[in-house]
Amino acid sequence: MYSIYLGTPEDMELLGEAIGKTARPGDIILLEGSLGSGKTTLTKGIAKGLDVQDEITSPTFNLIKQYGGSLDLYHFDLYRLEEEKELLHLGYEEYFYGNGVTVIEWADYLDHYLPEEYLLVRITYGKGEEVGREVDISGHGARYKEFVEELKYYDYSGD
Repeated sequence: MYSIYLGTPEDMELLGEAIGKTARPGDIILLEGSLGSGKTTLTKGIAKGLDVQDEITSPTFNLIKQYGGSLDLYHFDLYRLEEEKELLHLGYEEYFYGNGVTVIEWADYLDHYLPEEYLLVRITYGKGEEVGREVDISGHGARYKEFVEELKYYDYSGD
């Protein structure tokens, strides 16, 4: 696991950009955190790292949005998912195991459809009076453990 403290939304976006630049076709990135923790900000950075030109917004009412870039970005937001089996109707497997990069906000809502291997990014508010975010990144599977190691070489301070 790799843990870092990010002081600003810009730092969160820089982390996302590094994730996007490190991503490969078929990668699955799970995001967990409470409302307002920075999941969509992180996704905007991932899109930037994938050279996506479109504005990234939360797909809360659609559950998924697709964007074109150097790799396609499949952006899921499961906040309004009523039943996990709704994923079957979306054809989730085509996204999860396709040639793009899948980012899933509210990934803690997954259970039976959780892939075996993935990158998990857990975001929590800073402790005490800190306004930033604590970010824990863990890799599940050999590819994603390597992914975490690559992310350690980036600077997320915005300086």
